[in-house]
Amino acid sequence: MQATVFAPATCGEIVQGTFNDINMHITCPINYYSKVTACRKGSPGVNIYPENRYKAQRASELTLEYLNVNAGMEIIIESDIPVGKGMASSTADIAASAQATALALGHYLSPHVISEIALAIEPSDGLFYPGIVAFDHVRGRYYQHLGNSVDLTIIAFDYGGEIDTIAFNKRPDLPQKNRDKEHIIRKAYSLVKQGLKGNNLKLIGEGASLSALANQTIIYKPYLEEIIEMATKMGAYGVNTAHSGTLIGIFTKSQSPLSNSLTEEILKHFPFLELRGKFSLVNGGFAKEIRTKAAGEANP
Repeated sequence: MQATVFAPATCGEIVQGTFNDINMHITCPINYYSKVTACRKGSPGVNIYPENRYKAQRASELTLEYLNVNAGMEIIIESDIPVGKGMASSTADIAASAQATALALGHYLSPHVISEIALAIEPSDGLFYPGIVAFDHVRGRYYQHLGNSVDLTIIAFDYGGEIDTIAFNKRPDLPQKNRDKEHIIRKAYSLVKQGLKGNNLKLIGEGASLSALANQTIIYKPYLEEIIEMATKMGAYGVNTAHSGTLIGIFTKSQSPLSNSLTEEILKHFPFLELRGKFSLVNGGFAKEIRTKAAGEANP
């Protein structure tokens, strides 16, 4: 049997920081996916394509260990999610690989199990949880479902370069810098939580902007304050950031003509930015899971 799973990328995080030294982010999944297919094979071990996706390979291996199954698996990844930008490319691959492996063996992994597998490999986004959630991306000690996706278009811009997630989370100055901004993050968290509960896009945008600005002491993005001011004056709800990446996202109402004029003005005034794309905020979890018999496999 084989299985195919689609896991969403993200446009950074809506909010990120710490509560009493526990890491936390609010997920920002978008309609941009990693597609992973797993097929059981005769010989033991996990083969992966492309061969450099060793994190997803490890996720499949850990899934086999968790299920206590001595089986061989072939994993094929189809994804063009950029690496090192803050779009959770590795987490999407890892989560989809783990779930596809389980499905190909007739099992299903809960989000909590996937979080254990993912965090055993590296700090991970909570994109595999349904809806929009708050999640501890380092140790998995915090989780809260905040609501479902709302009607938002996110215009993603890239400052360029790449940031390594593992190296970022090992920064010796990171714990204190997170403590210093915790009072702002608590306010941002509250605004976003209220906004999701009441479908208030303005509150979500305000919370995202607060968190983005607070993160300037950790990863500085030039002219971010001016970008937020311009975007909100033109009618955007706010701006989020990839707190350990190179992206920012401008929040507007879905299918609003404002997105075109906003994009033009931002690129005109801040030409060093690259338009990464226009995306919709979506619910986390797996967008699609398909189980089929592999070629030549007999009926049970």
